[in-house]
Amino acid sequence: MTVPEVSRGRGRAWLFALLAGALLPGCESRTPSHRIPLTTPLEKPAASKPVRPEPALSAPTQEPSVPEAASARAPVEASRRVDAAADASVPVQASRRVDASDKPGAPVEASRGGASAESQVLGVEASRRTGTSAGALAPARQEAADTHARMQAVAVVGEANRLAPPLRGALRAMPPATEQSRRLHALGTRLMTPGGAVEAPCLEPADTGCARSALTPFFAALDGLVTGAGEATKAPTVIAAFGNSLIAGDRIVDVMRDELVAGFGGAGRGVLLVDRMAPYGGRTRTAAVSNGWQPRTLGELRAPPHPFGITGVYHVATEARARGRFKLEGEPRGTLWWRDVKDAGRLVVSVDGAVLVRTEPQGDGASRTTSFDLPAGAKWLDVTAERPGAIVQGVVLQQDGPGIVLDMLGVPSADATLYSRLEEDALKAQLAQRDPKLLLFFLGGNESKRLEWKRTDLDTVRRDLTALLRRTRAVSPGSACLVVGPMDAVQDGHVKGKPLTQRPFLEATIRVEREVALAEGCGFFSLFAAMGGAGSLARFNQAGFMHDDLVHPRGQGLDLLGQLVSDALLQAWVEQGTPLAPPLTSSREEAPTWPAEASKPTAEDVR
Repeated sequence: MTVPEVSRGRGRAWLFALLAGALLPGCESRTPSHRIPLTTPLEKPAASKPVRPEPALSAPTQEPSVPEAASARAPVEASRRVDAAADASVPVQASRRVDASDKPGAPVEASRGGASAESQVLGVEASRRTGTSAGALAPARQEAADTHARMQAVAVVGEANRLAPPLRGALRAMPPATEQSRRLHALGTRLMTPGGAVEAPCLEPADTGCARSALTPFFAALDGLVTGAGEATKAPTVIAAFGNSLIAGDRIVDVMRDELVAGFGGAGRGVLLVDRMAPYGGRTRTAAVSNGWQPRTLGELRAPPHPFGITGVYHVATEARARGRFKLEGEPRGTLWWRDVKDAGRLVVSVDGAVLVRTEPQGDGASRTTSFDLPAGAKWLDVTAERPGAIVQGVVLQQDGPGIVLDMLGVPSADATLYSRLEEDALKAQLAQRDPKLLLFFLGGNESKRLEWKRTDLDTVRRDLTALLRRTRAVSPGSACLVVGPMDAVQDGHVKGKPLTQRPFLEATIRVEREVALAEGCGFFSLFAAMGGAGSLARFNQAGFMHDDLVHPRGQGLDLLGQLVSDALLQAWVEQGTPLAPPLTSSREEAPTWPAEASKPTAEDVR
């Protein structure tokens, strides 16, 4: 193994470099190609270096204009840029970072402003006191690049010398900023999005802090991807993202996927659909070409005739030879999820015109899995129905090696109540196959809307979110869990030209979601507070980033929301999951099962 020269490193860096090269001759560096070269090993932090301001990132010239008050807000980046000549051995400290090497899991210092948990969730004042805007996170990530790469160098030398593993919190650092994140941070500064922090309850308190938080399994997987050690090197690190239309268009999770893959490597596309959920939209997460399929989703007003797997969608062949064609990217194998309905006929999986496998239906209505190996160099995968009526729930395509896979499982109109339409057997089988390290839930927008319409109540919202978290966590007890609350929303029936009025039950919904998430051992992130709280939707709309319905963001407005979530999740990893909510005081019950079909809640109950 060779360690690249670092011109600013100290003499000790050469000793570690020579030692690593001598002990591991002929090995290749584990540093992914997107990372910067390895630098000097981590040393004891020295005194802080002078700060040299740099010009703020310029906003894209094609973006719509925003109010002058937004553009007048001075970017925080300039005051936080570290001098390039600063000692490379000094770990960069973001303004909100906790030194976990001293007190693992310790609460956040006074830099958070001492705001209450509720004010952090529902307001933005606490976030503004911390100085953690979306724009401010970009230099922290840029400055932390050397520390992020040093973590790998220390891990390699430590492995060679059979040293104890590095202290996780002390060596974590934000991955280097990408061009996309720089652009979105600049946009966030203009739109006055303060950003926010993830709350994570402590599941296993320890004498020195918290031994395990709600997000520890996911953070441990990220550690493994950086150091090249542990279970994360044996299989992809999967994130299962459930939610509503906010993520169903796939732009929010696209940004999250891009950011995580840029920092930790990717392992493929994961769960895909045989066709789109509607006649419009892109095909990032579907077959490249499809014909002859009808989509059915759990968000429909009346319950479709068949229950759902974890995608919340199934496609029914409307004609013989209905087909979905997927462009292959070197995946070694694939999986077909399908429902075995009566008289539907077989599904045929073929590659470049050669049949790989045919399903053998029994007609019992069960959800089934068919796996197949893909030949090297294969270019196209076809899933074809021999007769009308065949049902496809999803197709899984990914690599075998380490890296991030983010499964987008969002469905338009979905809420926690409608997720009761997930069939228990399919949920157990498919989620167990995916083995996610993070269960992610984007919910609350439809709940608050239906509260305004008086078609549900807060007790139902609390009960059904609790049931959803318990059902999914019972299948994946070793995964982390994070609930992302809804974005800002305005009241229905607004009059054009009049000031927008906040949706009346929005903040109550956020409070309920936060209470349930923390009580069930999940983290919570307030997207409402991170985007700027009440009135932030009006700023997005004035900038041209809302659809005419004033419900759904569009374009880079969606991208910015994805960046806010990504920044908060990565910052929580750097800080070892702080701020921690109080430890759980009562054990969670067994995951509930829904009663008989006749008593299940339906869409009519909540719409």
